Amino acid sequence: MIIGAVLLDLLIGDPRFLIHPVEIIGILIKYLKTKVEGLAQENIFLLRIGGLLLTFSVVFASFFGGWVLEQLLLTKSAPILKSFIYFIVLIALASSLASKSLNQSVSLVINALNNDDKDLGLARRKLAHIVGRNVSNLQKQEILRAAAESASENAVDGIFAPLFWMMAGSFIWKLAPGLPGPLAFAWFYKASSTIDSMIGYKSEKLRWIGESGAKLDDILTFIPCRLVLLTLPLISHNWIKAPSIIKKAIKDGSYDSSPNSGFSEAIFAYCAQVRMGGTNIYKDKLVSKKIIAKNCPNANRNSIKRILSLTLLLELSWVLGFILINKFILIL
Repeated sequence: MIIGAVLLDLLIGDPRFLIHPVEIIGILIKYLKTKVEGLAQENIFLLRIGGLLLTFSVVFASFFGGWVLEQLLLTKSAPILKSFIYFIVLIALASSLASKSLNQSVSLVINALNNDDKDLGLARRKLAHIVGRNVSNLQKQEILRAAAESASENAVDGIFAPLFWMMAGSFIWKLAPGLPGPLAFAWFYKASSTIDSMIGYKSEKLRWIGESGAKLDDILTFIPCRLVLLTLPLISHNWIKAPSIIKKAIKDGSYDSSPNSGFSEAIFAYCAQVRMGGTNIYKDKLVSKKIIAKNCPNANRNSIKRILSLTLLLELSWVLGFILINKFILIL
């Protein structure tokens, strides 16, 4: 099922005729956020408690919803109904991944630059869909850097982290079909990730409301991020220097305030040979990040395409590893 979901995401992406699960999660987050703000007012303690309850409610609802769909798949039913449920579960799993959408979104940015490097308006508008920084005054080189950094960070958040939890759920499902499986765990992660992306900001009331969701997302991304850190050099052309690359990525990535995004960017920077980091503007606030892979060239179209290619190759490698581990378990 996971293999089918990965292939479906790579080939088709998100089906336009179905509402995306993240949209439903987003609606719930907005509703609960409004309720928390209304009840807590300016009370920091109540805002934190409200944020904790919001996180628990959204994550539990997503996890339970995935579990219910999995259990429906296991019930005895007519072949047509069973096929329909299987299709829904497969679509739901594929929608938890973002391989095709990430590739398309980043490609739209660099293609806009290809069309006319002098008119950066289109490239900026496309970039604004995938980054949180202020893009209104970015020049060509900064647009390329932002695209490279977004492709690296979102590869972990949007592909490898949900894929990891999907695989973990699949192994748990093998222990007992009644336990939560791949969809339950995939939606569990997507819920925490969506909370973090929507309200996980250190500004105004969101600093307190989104605190628990942001921390949960950091925890759930921790292992997948480290696995990417260890495995990406093995499938790049620099695999012989893997220990050295990993060491450098850990050193550069550790300076980031996030426990995951710095490492995500650093390992892709060294494997794709592209310099990252620098000064960004977030909501009129200047933020300076340490330069990563400072001896590598600045981002360009080719290096961004290398990041996307490495992401695809690593995803397929993870799937192959999943198949081999499954075969090993069956032998045992």
